[in-house]
Formats: sequence, structure tokens, C-alpha cells
Amino acid sequence: MTDLLHYEFMRNALMAAVLVGVACGIVGTLIVVRRIVFIAGGIAHAAFGGIGLGYLLGVDPVLTAIPFSILSAAAVGTVGRRDRAGEEAAIGIMWALGMALGVLFIELAPGYAPDLFGFLFGSIIAVPFSDVIVMLCLDAVIIALVLLFYKELLATSFDEEFARLRGIPVRAIRLLVLCLVALSIIVLVRVAGIILVIALLTIPTVIVRQFTLRLDRLILWSTAVAVVLTVAGLLVSAIVDIASGATIVLVLVAAYAISMLVRWLFSLCRRSERSRP
Repeated sequence: MTDLLHYEFMRNALMAAVLVGVACGIVGTLIVVRRIVFIAGGIAHAAFGGIGLGYLLGVDPVLTAIPFSILSAAAVGTVGRRDRAGEEAAIGIMWALGMALGVLFIELAPGYAPDLFGFLFGSIIAVPFSDVIVMLCLDAVIIALVLLFYKELLATSFDEEFARLRGIPVRAIRLLVLCLVALSIIVLVRVAGIILVIALLTIPTVIVRQFTLRLDRLILWSTAVAVVLTVAGLLVSAIVDIASGATIVLVLVAAYAISMLVRWLFSLCRRSERSRP
């Protein structure tokens, strides 16, 4: 297995896997506890418009997807802030608009887009070192923002009405979370692609949430679980020579199934102890 590290693309892939785990653990926790996974799906598909724009302009699609995703998150947070129905409508519109613009831009772009399937379904093996640097910078921004606004994020994660009574700007914090989702999607899109990105954002936190509900522990353990499982999926895909993004998601799902089994066994043992005379 150490022979794999002799290849530059594998070293880039491992670094990307670790950076993906960090984004998953932090931002995934925030969207799972707030139950806004559907919003993440909308922003992920809206990012396809930015990727198409990158192809049309002849620049790195990752760079053009960053402002596109953030603007999509801001639009969802602003247009749909009045009620849940308005927010869901805004998500659906941005979802469809992003995909439509992406298809249109790619069709207008000259030549063939060889990396397109990598953005749709993920290809961590093809991550260049320049993308690793971009992912590192985005992770640093995510960590800095979460540390800076941790108290506000904690207060608004479980009871927005209570947080509003305490004078916390709930709408601004919600918009901040949506922007963090947008940044994390850019980090994840190379690994799992737009289609599978939701799995990476949700499964690590869902696994950990079965054993703790404290936000700080959720973030730390979700990050650790995401890093380990993403690296494990990458190594399995490299050894078996199968699609990396799909393999990582399958490893995550398998880990979730195992965690459910462990949880069930713990519950069974507790019931057995309580029933003893």
C-alpha cells in the first residue's frame, strides 16, 4: 500500500480526503442538527452553474463555482426567509436554475469538457495540487468562522426562538451557515461530485449523533469519522480499481449500518440488565 504514495496523484488524493473530512465534520454537523440537508442539496446543484461558467470562460471551474455557490446560498437565505414554503420554493428555483445554466454554459463552451463527469460523480484521484490548495484555504475559512461564531451557532442550532430572545441575530447566523454549506460543497465536489455530495455531508454526523448530542463533540467526532472513512474509501477504490467517489459513499453507508447495529446491541444489553431481578 505504501507504493501508492510514490504517485503524486495519490498523495494529492489523500490530502484531499483529509480536507474533505474536516469540511464534512464541521459543516455536516451544522446542517444535520438544523435539519437543512435539503438546502445543501439545492446549493450543490446550483453550483453546477458556476462549473459550467468556468468551462465557458476557460478558467478553473472550482474558482467560478465558489461565488456561484455563495450567491445561491445568499439567495436561498434571503428570498426564503419569511416561511418554510418560501424557502423550499427558493431552493427548488436555485436548484433548477443552476443545473440549467450549467448545461447551457457547457454547451456554449468550445470543445469537449473531459472533467465534467468528475464534477457530477466525483473523481478524487484526478484532484490537482492547485485544487488541494484551494480546499485547504476553504477549510481554514470554515474553521475560522465556526470558531469565531461558535456561541451563536450553538444557540441557534437547537432553539432559534430562544436565541432570538437572547438578542442573537438569528437570520444573519442562518445566512452564515448557508455560506459555510456553499464553501464546503466546493471542497466536496471533486471527491463525491454534485450527485453524491449530500452523503458526505450527512452520514458522518448521523453516525456520531447516535452516541452524543453535544455540538462540540458532534463536530470533533464527525470530523474524525469523516476523515477516517473518506481515506478508507479512497484506499479501497485504489486497491480494487473502482470509482473513488462511489466507493467512499458506499464505505460511509456501510459504516452507518454498522453503527446502527452497535447502537441496537447496546440498547439490547441495557434492557437485559434492567430486566434482571
